[in-house]
Amino acid sequence: MLGYLANVRAGAALYNLLHTLTVPLCGLLVAMVLPAPRIVPFLLIWISHIGFDRLLGYGLKYPTKFRDTHLQRV
Repeated sequence: MLGYLANVRAGAALYNLLHTLTVPLCGLLVAMVLPAPRIVPFLLIWISHIGFDRLLGYGLKYPTKFRDTHLQRV
């Protein structure tokens, strides 16, 4: 949400980066390969946050307006 203080395009890009499963799933892979079990709960919370957003109908943002998502208009 802080990216939207700069402009809509930067806010949408930052929001989409943090609300895709790529980063937390790669983090889980790294946590499983390396002995880093302390970060696993945080990554699981992040993944569940993304899933809960999708359940509520919040999708990835378009760079037009905050309410325009790939699932619907919120």
